[in-house]
Amino acid sequence: MKKYNIFALLMLLIAPLCFMACSENEDTVEEFPDWKNRNEAYFDNIYEKAMGIEDGSWKIIRNYSLEDTIPAGYADHIVVEVLEEGTGSGCPMFTDSVLVHYRGRLLPSTSYSEGYVFDESYEGEFNLHTALPRQLYVGGLIDGFTTALQYMHIGDRWRVYIPYQLGYGSTGSTGIPAYSTLVFPRGLLSSGSYARPVVCQERQVDNRITLT
Repeated sequence: MKKYNIFALLMLLIAPLCFMACSENEDTVEEFPDWKNRNEAYFDNIYEKAMGIEDGSWKIIRNYSLEDTIPAGYADHIVVEVLEEGTGSGCPMFTDSVLVHYRGRLLPSTSYSEGYVFDESYEGEFNLHTALPRQLYVGGLIDGFTTALQYMHIGDRWRVYIPYQLGYGSTGSTGIPAYSTLVFPRGLLSSGSYARPVVCQERQVDNRITLT
């Protein structure tokens, strides 16, 4: 009788621990379900959408580090949507530093219906008059962001989509799972066709760029 009682007591103590371990494991798995396939499909759809719009409001820009002689696929490009065109005449160069307003999100996941914010230069609602931009070295960023900056003009506002291959790849980073498409919801975009435009060679005098 005593052995039975001891066994029953042990089961009561162990069961909650097993349940907690299982729950934690399930939460970890389900936060980003089928993440690679979802992210690849999402970017492919965005790319196809941009290909079908010819009014200049969407652009596809080839990765700056990829030689023009090398064939490029979807994942060798970023996709940008024009929200507002700036009045600046030049673009930042690879060796420049710029002041940028931005907010970067992942795709929606279990706990984040609008996508987890993995990095931002401001908090809350963006206000151009009160938000302080962040200084960034153009050549010191992920390929997708570096590509975008080199095609922006001062005052441009873009929505930028970066495939994981030009972001944090198959390994991820702190707060960013592997295979994550990165979305900058209100970014900058220049006008032009889907062919790669000429990169501006003149250095900016005013280096304030808005990526919100």
